[in-house]
Amino acid sequence: MRSVGVDDEWAGLLGRAQAGDERAFAAIWRHHQPGLLRYLEIVAGRHVAEDLAAETWVSVVRSLPRFRGGESGFKSFLFTTARSRVVDGARRAKARPQVASDIDTLADLAPAAEPAEAGAALEQREATKAALDLIARLPEGQAEVVALRVVGGLDNSEVARITGKRSGAVRVAYSRGIAALAAMVGDRDGVTDAHLRAFR
Repeated sequence: MRSVGVDDEWAGLLGRAQAGDERAFAAIWRHHQPGLLRYLEIVAGRHVAEDLAAETWVSVVRSLPRFRGGESGFKSFLFTTARSRVVDGARRAKARPQVASDIDTLADLAPAAEPAEAGAALEQREATKAALDLIARLPEGQAEVVALRVVGGLDNSEVARITGKRSGAVRVAYSRGIAALAAMVGDRDGVTDAHLRAFR
């Protein structure tokens, strides 16, 4: 898959996934899972992000045959579903039940990194973790808006719809969040602008 973002390629990929093609679904999963996990780490915490991501994908799989739209619409659908899982999880006082799914096996379909790429991958992972930790330090509303805009790649109107906020409130939260991140980067040794770009 060259780029899931190309509309005609996305339509073919989606159609195959809706028809039950596991490799097509795996390609969609691989493309969107990293951003989904990063969003969930920010809004729900690293300790539950994997479980919430699995629950999200189970819901997506169930609804996929009825989905219509382009990749942008799918991203909005994916993050709306994830946000619902976060809200549901927050409402539950006791432990979340185990989700029975084969989502984890999709990771086996991802290509293995070459040994020469291992060092760069580790460095990227550390930079990404630093960036996510910074975003997670923002006030809750700002953190979610920044995560959806930057990590999720969603536009202002999509974020407003997902969060139930007015478009102006989303713009203000995003601006304040970015300003706060810039201040944090200036105050923290070893964290540079590259850390904030690492998860894009």
